[in-house]
Amino acid sequence: MKFPKLSNLPKLKLKAASLDARKARSGYLFVLPFLIGILAIYLPILLDSVWFSFNDLKYSADGISLVPVGFEYYQLAFKTETFTTALLNSLQTLLFQVPAILIFSLFIAVILNQKMLGRAMFRAIFFVPVIISTGLMDTISMMDVSQDMVDSSMEGVMSGTGQEGSSSAGDLFSAMDVAVLLNYLPIGASMVEFVVQLVNSVFDIVNYSGVQMLIFLAGLQSISPSIYEACQIEGATAWETFWKVTFPMISPMILVNAFYTIIDSFTRDTSEVMQFISGYVATGGASMRTAMSWIYFLIVFLIIAVVGGILSSFIFYQRRD
Repeated sequence: MKFPKLSNLPKLKLKAASLDARKARSGYLFVLPFLIGILAIYLPILLDSVWFSFNDLKYSADGISLVPVGFEYYQLAFKTETFTTALLNSLQTLLFQVPAILIFSLFIAVILNQKMLGRAMFRAIFFVPVIISTGLMDTISMMDVSQDMVDSSMEGVMSGTGQEGSSSAGDLFSAMDVAVLLNYLPIGASMVEFVVQLVNSVFDIVNYSGVQMLIFLAGLQSISPSIYEACQIEGATAWETFWKVTFPMISPMILVNAFYTIIDSFTRDTSEVMQFISGYVATGGASMRTAMSWIYFLIVFLIIAVVGGILSSFIFYQRRD
C-alpha cells in the first residue's frame, strides 16, 4: 500500500483555495456591469442633483447658470404646507399598511405552503396583481374604467342611503354602516378609524403582497422537514410549532420584506409625496423639487435604519456547520 507523499498535501490545499478564488472572481464579474453603471452613470447624476439642490438654476440664452443659495430650498420645503402634509399622510399610510401587508403575506404563504389541491394555481393568482401593476400594464388607465363600473353599480346603493355623488372605497364602507356599528363598541375612536382605514385598503394590501408572499414561501420551504418531525414526536401543537420553529426560522425574511415594503410604499407612483414632487411648479422649480426629493430620501433612509435596528435584535440566523 502506497501512502501519498507529504509534498502533495499543500497542492491539495492550493487547489481548494484556487476554487474559492475562482468563485469569488465569478461573483465580482457578475456584479461588474452593475458597479460600472453605478459609478459611471448613476453616481455623477446623483452628485449633480445634490449640487443643484443648493443652487438656483438660471436659464438664459448662454445656457444654465448656478447661483448658490445654501439651504434655502430645504428650509422652504419644510415651510410648504402641502409638502409636509403629504409627508405626514405617507407616514400614516406606512404605519398601518406595512404591518398589514407583512401579516397578510405571511398568512397566505403559510397556507400555500401546505400540501393541497391547486396549490400552484393559488400561488399564481396571488402573484397576478404584481405582474399587472408593472411595466406597460401600469400605464393603462384601468382604474378609470373600473371606477365607471363602480359608479354605475353603486348608484342604487348610494341613492338608497341618501348619499349621492360619491363612490370611493371609503364611501362604500360607510354605506354599509359598519363604522356606525363599531362606534357602539367600547374600542375607542382611534381603533374604529384604524379598522375602517384597514378594511378600505384591503384591495391595496392584497395587491402589494405578491412579492412578499413569494419571499416568505421560499423561506418556509427552506426549513428542514426533520425539524417538524421532531416537533411532532415531542408532542408540540401546531400553534407551538409555528411560534417556536416556523416564526424564528423565517425571521430574516420578515426583515427583508419589511425593507422591501417600506421602499415600495414610498416609491410607487401612487405615493402622495412622489406625485406632489413631480408636479411641483412653484418657487424654485427644478432646484426646489431636487431639495424635496433629497429630504424625502433622507426620511425614507432614516425609517429603514430605525426599522432595521429594531427588527435586527429579534432576527434568528440558523448556523450551518
